[in-house]
Amino acid sequence: MTAEPGAPEHGALPSAAEHLPELVSYSEALHAHPETAWEEHRAARWTAELLERFGFTVENAYLGFPTALHATYGSGRRRVGFVVEYDALPGLGHACGHNLIAAMSAGAAIALRPWADRLDLRIDVIAAPAEEGGGGKIELLDAGAFRDLDLALMAHPGPVDAPRAEPYAVAHDHVRFTGRSAHAAAYPHEGRNANDAFVVAQVALGLLRQQLPPGTRVHGIQTVGGQAPNAIPAVTEGRWYTRAESLEQLEPLRRRVEQCFRAGALATDTALEFTPESQPYSEFRTDERALEIYTRHALALGRRFDAPPEHQTMNRASTDMGNVSQHVAAIHPYIGLGCFPVSNHQPEFAAVCVGEAANGVVSDGATLLARTAHEYFAAPASESGPLRAD
Repeated sequence: MTAEPGAPEHGALPSAAEHLPELVSYSEALHAHPETAWEEHRAARWTAELLERFGFTVENAYLGFPTALHATYGSGRRRVGFVVEYDALPGLGHACGHNLIAAMSAGAAIALRPWADRLDLRIDVIAAPAEEGGGGKIELLDAGAFRDLDLALMAHPGPVDAPRAEPYAVAHDHVRFTGRSAHAAAYPHEGRNANDAFVVAQVALGLLRQQLPPGTRVHGIQTVGGQAPNAIPAVTEGRWYTRAESLEQLEPLRRRVEQCFRAGALATDTALEFTPESQPYSEFRTDERALEIYTRHALALGRRFDAPPEHQTMNRASTDMGNVSQHVAAIHPYIGLGCFPVSNHQPEFAAVCVGEAANGVVSDGATLLARTAHEYFAAPASESGPLRAD
């Protein structure tokens, strides 16, 4: 285990540079071995091993979730949390760059250690599974995680820098139509076509889009469409996302989307199951003081926020960190890889999440999160936010 660091020199600022080789190695290992939601077993183990080497006390299987962990350093009265994500996308690997998120958050926590005593801090790292549709942070939040933090921070890679998170609230639903199979040529009248139900629903959704309010999104995929062209499909399935500006606006829109699928079931005499895959993700509540600190340090480090607005729209992507932000002061800036028009959820984006640009993001992101926390808590408690009562 690495020895605890000594007190920093007066005026020094946290930096990830000293530990960058280890952070890059960790990020590259995650990238080379992608694990999808709730299956991040190697990622959780490697995260625990990294933090333990730097003196953190690690609780594995945090709050009963096998691929979550909680690590702490220091025993101060004020508590700052760095949030790790490490799940990958099915079929796309780390095309959202969660390997970089993990390295930035872990690196920030490591870089901030020398200031823990001086700032009266306990440094927390919460590694949450299943951000890609599973709502892992919401499950952890409901189990009691995050709530004792005074500030929660993470940064997300994107094609360009965009400091303010403005994500849509989103509902994730699983759709299943059940009909009756029959020979498509000899006995078609005996069948109840579950694939036709999807077609009707898609038409209804297409027409609904004419009446959708601004700032909403409806999209999804059909994952099961039948098994043979000469057999009327008895079962079809899909996954559908509904997005709106806030949870308040989301629920009535989701009900209208569900009605489109019910229209498909009614028209084809099939049965519909419309089932949430997770709790809805919330809009984000930004801590303005923390964001101002982050932005100022980012500019000083050479980051730029002058990309055209249409290049910055990764900041609209939904995240379960929004739910955390409703209970804890938080920021969720996007840090750019300089790769536009390559963007998140493309195979090409996975490719740029390792290499020189990715290493720069790990270094800058970890340093900026640590410096944000350092300045935020360097002020007296009355200025840096209410002190949590023990």
